[in-house]
Amino acid sequence: MGFEEVIGQKEAQERLVQMVRESHLPHAMMLCGPQGSGKMALATAFACYLLDNGTPSSKAMLEKLEHPDLHFTYPTIKLPSMSSDHKPVSDDFAREWHELIMQGPYFSMDEWMQAMGGENQQAIITAGESDDLVRKLSLKSSQGGYKVSLVWLPERMNTECANKLLKLIEEPPQQTVFIMVCEEPDKLLETIRSRVQRIDIRKIADDDIRQALIERRGIDEESARRISRLANGNWLKAMEELQIGSENELFLDMYIMLMRLAYMRKIKDLRKWSEQMAGMGREKQKRWLTYFLRMTRENFMYNFQNAELIYMTQKEEDFARNFARFVNEKNILPISDMANLAIRDIGQNANGKIVFFDFALRMIVMLLQQN
Repeated sequence: MGFEEVIGQKEAQERLVQMVRESHLPHAMMLCGPQGSGKMALATAFACYLLDNGTPSSKAMLEKLEHPDLHFTYPTIKLPSMSSDHKPVSDDFAREWHELIMQGPYFSMDEWMQAMGGENQQAIITAGESDDLVRKLSLKSSQGGYKVSLVWLPERMNTECANKLLKLIEEPPQQTVFIMVCEEPDKLLETIRSRVQRIDIRKIADDDIRQALIERRGIDEESARRISRLANGNWLKAMEELQIGSENELFLDMYIMLMRLAYMRKIKDLRKWSEQMAGMGREKQKRWLTYFLRMTRENFMYNFQNAELIYMTQKEEDFARNFARFVNEKNILPISDMANLAIRDIGQNANGKIVFFDFALRMIVMLLQQN
């Protein structure tokens, strides 16, 4: 895998390459940044850059991410089939990891949990992992160059593992480079943070996401522009926007229906609307309420007629063109408070029909509050 697979992040890429060229490569570094910024993609590409000795065999192994001197470490779970005294290690899930990362270096913890088959568990990096790393890194480089230990989400190490890894970083095996990919560095031991060179990775620029959507996903220019703004620097969010289009269309339909019926004060139809909402699962109800909050905020911002402030799809904007004036300084905060209260009530297993019918009736009053 090469840097060409990384979306944007040219500045960070150049910094990494420059450290090698100037012989200032630290033995331990930590790429920190928000989810979806491409930290893992950048770390993997950089690891391949370090290990590429120019030979056809080296390039072939790196293309498949099967280089013997590249060691991945990642959070794992304990499967029912494992013995009670077994401490899960990355090698237990090597096949699942390889399949996931070969699909692309942009993925979330949820996707990794699904790949392991443990969506309801807590994934951690165990002490068994650090023992495994000590053994692997003590071996001589098979290709005569660097050995790279790439640790994904080191903040998920348990205390025993963190302490063992600290010792390994303090006394690294010869020609070993540690590359950590971290989202919550404050959860790491201070002693580890102080011994690694931190490199902050920013959100991906909107234009880089837009261009990648066009070139990699065949999206038209206008859709790519809108999705890139909605993604807000997060490639995973951009992919999510592509995948959940059908749910968002349903959510928009339910939003429009609520607002129109509330404006016309059609109580009987609002009751039917609330029953339809109650028929959704609780998680979907909460997602709709989150969508409701976003759409209400976007309609309020639409009134300022500043395209830079608006993050809507074309269909959402078409509705906002006539509706936005009903969301104003007098009702934006009460409407938001009402939605947040409904999210709390649904989370506490309140009766959905009651919550959403009350929500609909209150919306009638909210829409009456004009400037």
